[in-house]
Amino acid sequence: MRQINLESDIKPLSEFRANTAKFVKQIKKTKRPLILTQHGKSTAVLLDVSAYQTLIENLELLQEIQIGENQISEGKYLTHAQVKKRINERYNK
Repeated sequence: MRQINLESDIKPLSEFRANTAKFVKQIKKTKRPLILTQHGKSTAVLLDVSAYQTLIENLELLQEIQIGENQISEGKYLTHAQVKKRINERYNK
């Protein structure tokens, strides 16, 4: 996801409603999110579908890494030798 352009990527909700198609084209072209405001405060973020998918995939990967790190710190892991032994036992029967 590209960095937000503060001049063109923050818009009031009323302007978004009036120019929805224009802003959707902008998001697809620039791949930057659009920040929508209401009463001067940020309210919502509109993302390109591919940028959203990438964001979700990265989040899931980071969560899996965190789970793995927690398991390692709790001693819940196998050494390379243990994994190799299990694989050999399973497939060399």
